[in-house]
Amino acid sequence: MAGHLVVHAPLSGTVIPLSEVPDPVFAGQMVGSGAAVEPPAGEAFDVVSPVAGRLVKLLPHAFVVVEDSGRGVLTHVGIDTVKLNGEGFTLLVAQGDTVSAGAPVVHVDPTAALAAGYSMVSPVVVLDTNPDTATLMASGAVTAGVGLFSMG
Repeated sequence: MAGHLVVHAPLSGTVIPLSEVPDPVFAGQMVGSGAAVEPPAGEAFDVVSPVAGRLVKLLPHAFVVVEDSGRGVLTHVGIDTVKLNGEGFTLLVAQGDTVSAGAPVVHVDPTAALAAGYSMVSPVVVLDTNPDTATLMASGAVTAGVGLFSMG
């Protein structure tokens, strides 16, 4: 494993510990350690890359960026939003692209998700890391692009 990694907030909103995410897979840190951000209710927003790297997986509601040391960082926009089949999500880049931290990846109009009763809490995790290995760098309100958490 490589050295210190800083993961930036992929969207503006309120920092939520993974344990409070309304999804057992993320709350149990089964896919990795990290944090989540809840965007302001009802507002459209852009989701930016939390790290610099290559976009190895790109779905309307989620994407994975592999940074230089080979660690994959998953950003999952909302809970159960896969069921929307892309409604409300506009991709701004292509799978395989190289992105910088803070580069816009997806534009989100949460209207359909909220109408379906889905949470827009958006987990950000470093894949295949042990639970509780992320150190939060922010709490309360965050702006997209600021340091969210770090991994040693």
